[in-house]
Amino acid sequence: MHRSLIFLDNWIGKKAPSDMVTKMRTALKNVPYLWSMLDLRIPPADPIERVLNKCVTIEDLRDAARVRAPRPVFDFVDGAAGTERSSARALEAFDRVYNHPGPVGATAGIDVDLSVEVFGKRQAMPLVLGPTGFTRLSHSTGELAVARAAGAAGIPYTLSTPATYSIEDVAGIDPRPDLWFQLYVLRDRALTLDLLHRAEIAGYRVLVLTVDTPVAGDRRRDSRNGFTIPAKVRFGNMLRMARHPGWIKGVATSEPLDLASFPLTGQGDIWSRMKAVTDSNFGFDEISWVREVWDGPLVVKGLLDPQLARRAVDLGADGVVVSNHGGRQLDRTVAPLDALGPVLDAVGADASVFLDGGVREGADIAAAVAFGATAVLVGRSYLYGLMAAGERGVQHAIDIFRTGLDHHLRLLGVDAVMKLDQRHASLAPSPLGDAVWSRFDPAPLRVVPQTP
Repeated sequence: MHRSLIFLDNWIGKKAPSDMVTKMRTALKNVPYLWSMLDLRIPPADPIERVLNKCVTIEDLRDAARVRAPRPVFDFVDGAAGTERSSARALEAFDRVYNHPGPVGATAGIDVDLSVEVFGKRQAMPLVLGPTGFTRLSHSTGELAVARAAGAAGIPYTLSTPATYSIEDVAGIDPRPDLWFQLYVLRDRALTLDLLHRAEIAGYRVLVLTVDTPVAGDRRRDSRNGFTIPAKVRFGNMLRMARHPGWIKGVATSEPLDLASFPLTGQGDIWSRMKAVTDSNFGFDEISWVREVWDGPLVVKGLLDPQLARRAVDLGADGVVVSNHGGRQLDRTVAPLDALGPVLDAVGADASVFLDGGVREGADIAAAVAFGATAVLVGRSYLYGLMAAGERGVQHAIDIFRTGLDHHLRLLGVDAVMKLDQRHASLAPSPLGDAVWSRFDPAPLRVVPQTP
């Protein structure tokens, strides 16, 4: 090749005008450089690897999930209630975070410690995979894949009451994560107690009691899509479903979708029957009954009001989750990040406070911890990974959070996540101002006796 270039150079010098000679000789000299710029590597043969190589952020995983899953399934996971402003506000609140770096030299060339202690157990980072119902809708491997990914990452996984793999199935996986169990109190208190007993026997360490779901939210995307569980194939969506052969193959080669931890009776789809057995009249004071029947750490999830959070702690909660249920219940709520500070002030050192809502990257975790949260919970983020690439997609989502958190701490000049505090981040005022503070004055505590 070198001799050919010399020959061309000599020929150009004899045949071409002088200005053209200069340009053509420059181009010839650049041929080796231009050749080195060509990336002729063969793309990975593994289609999952090809997908994940393009996913740098959780938003990228969301885009990949949209391609793989049928629209009704994607919308069930991605959608929220009403106008979906609750979900949007949770995300937008992090746009008002301002970072304040300290001396950064201390983090060069060292291992940054991302670990935290949660209820006496060391976790690899302040991230909990939160509860999500009907997880096998996203991928046939469902809760088992999510739990294995959490176990490999050294972080907790929360199994939901409407899970599609049973309490015992998930407890038997390897590697096993720190297992938490989310409870919707059922009308049948004996069945509720049975769920708690089975969770305790199987080794679930923390109970997460959800209190923000007296009725299901107004999921307009689901209504427009005619969504049911299991999904129905109709003439109107048959062609759209056919565009997602990977998802269809998973459904066709796995057990029929159903609730795995307890039987459902009655008419209608699984979603309708689940709503029918859940106790929509469960009172806030009945937290004390749950406290009496569960010996391990108790976390109350779904609180935005500081005084209600304080009341939950007074009723026996060891922790509270500041959450608007991903915006899937009540529309136009306060953003959880805006409610975090007031809840922390109300609860003080008497309980752990977790943030759930709007967390999409490691920097978001850092902000929540800097403001005082023990850890954050995520749901949609790992479901996007599950929809896109199964267990490896969940692992990829966790890795996005881990690498992002590590990178962010290095740029802040912090060598351990537990050293984060309000010197490192500030939150610009919400449009609500002080209106985010408590708007309720709960009545005096009243312990409610409950006969199973």
